[in-house]
Parts: sequence; structure tokens; C-alpha cells
Amino acid sequence: MTMGTRIVVMKDGFIQQVDTPQALYNNPVNVFVAGFIGSPQMNFLDAVCKVEGEKVTLQVGQAGIELPEAKAKKLIEGGYDGKTVVLGIRPEDVYDSEMFIETAKCTFESTIKVYELLGAEVYLYFDLAEFPITARVDSRTTARPGDTVKFAFDVEKIHVFDKETELTICN
Repeated sequence: MTMGTRIVVMKDGFIQQVDTPQALYNNPVNVFVAGFIGSPQMNFLDAVCKVEGEKVTLQVGQAGIELPEAKAKKLIEGGYDGKTVVLGIRPEDVYDSEMFIETAKCTFESTIKVYELLGAEVYLYFDLAEFPITARVDSRTTARPGDTVKFAFDVEKIHVFDKETELTICN
């Protein structure tokens, strides 16, 4: 991504998206581009969309993730109430720090399976419901394999994709 000002992402000989590296990363047009750009790749989870008035919650197992107003509006307008969608969240947007968790709108607990120290950062691997998740956290984390840890998603950074077409509903 550092070698060009425009990138063409192709799959099976078809162009998926042509854009700047930053736009590909922040605003992928589909699940393929979202998973292709970024390391480690984006986490993907199936979620059931629940609409209550202007409020939209994505249900993943026991975790209910309330979406910000702009994202909620797109799901309401698209008629996704009761449907399964794909929730995407990048590893750097999953937090274990108390500072973030205190003000987060979406928190859940999970047991760490793998701890991978990479110097200035750590990758934590765990599950949310049956879906594997990778979190990129600060190397000062105290989490270790076997620990049950509280995590939070940055709901502003959630991507939502149509389960059938795999196209982006909202970034």
C-alpha cells in the first residue's frame, strides 16, 4: 500500500475496487476488499440486525452491538430488520484498555486463546460467539492465554456487509 497512489484490487480477473490505499482500507466496497487490505485482516462475524424505532442493534451470540445513528439509518433504509448481515471490525478497533472500555457502547468478555507479542504491539486471539477474533492491542496488556478479558469494539469503525451479495451497506 505504500508504493502507489492508486491500487486496483482484482478477484478472479474482475476489478473489485480502484482507489487510494487509504480509501481501500477505510471504505472497502465489499467483503473481499475489506479482508484483502490490512494485516492482520479484518474480523468478520455474522450478526442478526434488530431494529427498534431509530435504534439498530447487531446481535452476535449474547453480545448486542448498538450502531451509531448514521450506520443504523442505512440498515433501516435497506430493510435489514431481522436479517443476517456480516459485521466487519479491524483488529486495531478492538480494545482491552480500561480507558476505552469505560466509555464504550459495546463491551463483551471472552477468553484469550493465543497471545502473540510483536514488540510494540500484541495480537490477542479469542472468540465472540463462534467467530474467531483478532485484537491488536498495546504490548503493555496484562492479558494472557486462559484469561477472561473484557473487550470493546469502536462502533464508529464497524463495517456492515450484505450477507448475500457481500457488498458494503455502511463503513
